[in-house]
Amino acid sequence: MDSLGQVAEFAALTPTSSIFPEINARTSLILADCIGAIVGGAAEPDVAALASRQAGDGPALIIGTSQKRPPGTAALLNGTAGTTLEMDEGNQFCKGHPGMHTVPAALGVASQLQISGADLLAAIAVGYDVGARVGISTQLRPSMHPHGTWGSICAATAVARLQGVSPNQMRHAISLSASLGLSTSRRTMLEGGTVRNVFAGVSGQMGVLAGDMIAAGFTGDHDGVAQVFGRVVSDSFDAGAFSDSLGTRWEVSRNYFKMHSCCRYNHAALDALAQLRMRMAGLDDNIVESVVVETYSLAVELDDPSPKNVLAGKFSVPFAVASALVNGSTGVDSFTMPNIVNPRIIALAQRVKVVEDATMTALLPHKRPAKITLTLKSGEVLESATETNRGDWSDPYSEADVRNKYLSLTARLWHKDAAVRVWNKIMALGSASSLDDVFTEMAQAPR
Repeated sequence: MDSLGQVAEFAALTPTSSIFPEINARTSLILADCIGAIVGGAAEPDVAALASRQAGDGPALIIGTSQKRPPGTAALLNGTAGTTLEMDEGNQFCKGHPGMHTVPAALGVASQLQISGADLLAAIAVGYDVGARVGISTQLRPSMHPHGTWGSICAATAVARLQGVSPNQMRHAISLSASLGLSTSRRTMLEGGTVRNVFAGVSGQMGVLAGDMIAAGFTGDHDGVAQVFGRVVSDSFDAGAFSDSLGTRWEVSRNYFKMHSCCRYNHAALDALAQLRMRMAGLDDNIVESVVVETYSLAVELDDPSPKNVLAGKFSVPFAVASALVNGSTGVDSFTMPNIVNPRIIALAQRVKVVEDATMTALLPHKRPAKITLTLKSGEVLESATETNRGDWSDPYSEADVRNKYLSLTARLWHKDAAVRVWNKIMALGSASSLDDVFTEMAQAPR
């Protein structure tokens, strides 16, 4: 059996009951984190405006509101909302965000099915795993943004599993969804092109479409994954890596959670800066003359000291560092238009230099290093370094940390007591006989 056949059989036939309890627990945490990011993003004016223009009746909730849409539309809108604040979880090995490409489609389709909480968690874990493995097995063209590419496979796999397809149908679902990805421009994130925020949402929508296509009898190429990701968007695809350790190494267990509201490539520098701020009380922009950030190649690309909007600011190391020093925070409130145009932040960002250290680049993907050097106006020099980001699988945040983040994001639209109830129901999904309670609670949560 070829690698796609092995993956398809794993995705279709792995019994829900055989998935390890720790995988279910991790998937619940990822689901809760995604919902927090979606609710937080749904509060943004452009996201709300897009939702108002996407009409249609259906069973699937636009999370953060009490509105409902068809599953594909809900997946589009929820995936877009969940990407907007740059607070969604990710996986450093596939260099992307499988959760936000999987969860919206799974929730959209699950809203019209009678399934258990354990079945939903299994579909999310499997969809996450299969899509992430595609990301691990290929090297996208450097000009491509990873959002919206293999993410359609995450969504389609989860949907197909929820629909109870055969291994052959699962193979076609995975294969045809490979051709439903986007030709995404990496420049969007650097220039602040907010079309980038919809990439994950489109993947979710395509995943729902793929499920309908399979049910209608559509097929894909024999191995659309190797074709698209080995010849179209990349020149190589490692079939062995795609099927390696199926069912024993789950990618949800190697995920990361984010606390800084910006691109992951900023995080090493921000973690190192946080260490300096813990060591020196009163460290802020008033006493800093200049900053040098030495880091890996992917992070060096984020070197614009004058981002034009919030999205571009989230993809700027100079801005992120300067905003952290001025505001004493790296949360959502530090990445807003008032901060983008704040003269204090702009002035300091011009004095932040980002340079590549080739030895740090060589440590990818297992480590995400950075060294930050602050020269103070007094002449004193402060240094701090880190090899991995807080929240990585090797330095994880606690469940309490993730819960606090979830509560801070959901507070933008939900009553706190309702948010707590939703959290508790998600944490107990593994033993829930249906999803009715959690969907009802989310629909009633908005203030």
